[in-house]
Amino acid sequence: MTADTPETTAPAAESTAPVRDLEIKDAQIIFNSVWNDLEKELGADNLCFPKEIFWLNGAPGAGKGTHTRTAMQYRDFTESPIVVSDLLKSPDARKRIDAGLLVGDREVTDLVFRALLEPRYKSGAVVDGFPRTKVQVECLKMLYNKLNELRSSHINTLLASRFPKPHFHILVLFIDEDESIKRQLLRGRKAIEHNREVEISGVGRKVEVRKTDLDEDAARNRYRTFKEQTYEALQSLRDVFFYHYINSQGTIEEVRQRIVNELKYQSSLELEEATFDRISTIPLATSIVVHARQELVSRLDSYEQHEPELFGRVVELVREKFMPIIIRHAISGRAIVNSEADVFDHPLASAMLIDIFSERGFYATVDIQREEMPDAVDPKTFKITTRPKRVVRVHIRFPGSEIRRG
Repeated sequence: MTADTPETTAPAAESTAPVRDLEIKDAQIIFNSVWNDLEKELGADNLCFPKEIFWLNGAPGAGKGTHTRTAMQYRDFTESPIVVSDLLKSPDARKRIDAGLLVGDREVTDLVFRALLEPRYKSGAVVDGFPRTKVQVECLKMLYNKLNELRSSHINTLLASRFPKPHFHILVLFIDEDESIKRQLLRGRKAIEHNREVEISGVGRKVEVRKTDLDEDAARNRYRTFKEQTYEALQSLRDVFFYHYINSQGTIEEVRQRIVNELKYQSSLELEEATFDRISTIPLATSIVVHARQELVSRLDSYEQHEPELFGRVVELVREKFMPIIIRHAISGRAIVNSEADVFDHPLASAMLIDIFSERGFYATVDIQREEMPDAVDPKTFKITTRPKRVVRVHIRFPGSEIRRG
C-alpha cells in the first residue's frame, strides 16, 4: 500500500496478516524498482551508502529541525541534513504536503536513496522525515539488509572500505496533540512576523510559511496523519534496530540531553566492525524464515518425484503409527514417539519425517539413539554378545486444546 492509497482499519485481527503481506509486497516492488534503477544508472560498485545514518522522525512541532543539529553535533557531521520535505519539489508533492497529507512511497524512497549516495555523506547523514509509511518502513528494512549483504560480499576485496557495516539510528520525537497544535500555530505566527520584518527592513531572507501552520484544522490533521500512519508504522522498527523514543516535551536543552543519553547507550550495545564481519557469514534467523515455506514445498515435491517409494513409506508410518499417539495427546500439544521402523535405515527418512510434520503444522525434532542390546550368551565362554539397536525418538509439538471448565 503506497501513501497515495487510503488506508482502512482492519475490522478483525485475522485480516491484519493479509494487509501486512500486501504492504511487504508493495515495498519489495518499490525497493527493487528503485535499486535496479540506481544500479543501471550508477553501477553496482558505486552504490556506496553512508556508514552511519540517523533516521529522525517525530510529531509535527516536536523539534526535528532543531534536533537534527543535536545528532550532527553528537557524531561531528558537517554536512547539512537531508530533509525529505525539501526533496519534494514537484507540484503534486507540494499540494499534498500543504494539505497535511503524505507523498507517494516510490517518489520519496527514490529521492532519499539518491540523496544518501552523494559523496559528501560518505561518513554519515541525518535524514529528517523518513520513513513515514508502512511501505517506507519495509523499504528501510530492505535497505539495511541489502547494505549488510554488500558488506559481506565485499569483505577481503579491494572494495571493502566502500561498503562499511551500516549503523542505523532510529530517533522518534514525540509530543501530545495539544502541544503539537500549539507549536505548529506558533511557528506559523513567527514565520509571518519574520517575513514582515524582512519586507520592511530589506535585511535577511524570507522563510517558508506552511499552510498547516496557519490553520488549526490542518495542523490537527497533520498531527493525526503522523499518529495514525507514521507513528504506527515506525513501531515495527523496534524489532530490527535500536529504537529511541524521545519525549520531546520540555526545553530544547532538556530534549537535547535526552537524545545524547540515548545515543550513548546505543553505542555501548553495537558490535565492532571486525566482530560483525566475523559472524556476518551466519545468516539471520529472519532471512531463513522468509524462504522456509518455499524451500519446504520444494523439498516435499522433490521427495515425491525422486524418492516416491521411501516417501510413501514415511507418510504411511506417520499416519498409522504416529498420529494415533499424537491424537491421544491433543490436549497437551506435545507428544514423544519412539520408533524402530526399518524405514529409518535410509538417511533421508528422518528429514522427510520432519518436513511432513512441518507441512501439516506440527513442530518435530528427531533424536536417533543407538544402544548395544544383549543378544546371546556363548555356552563355552559365557560371554554375552550384543547387537546394535537404533531407536528414533521424535518430539512433536503443536497447538494444544484448552479444556473448558464451567
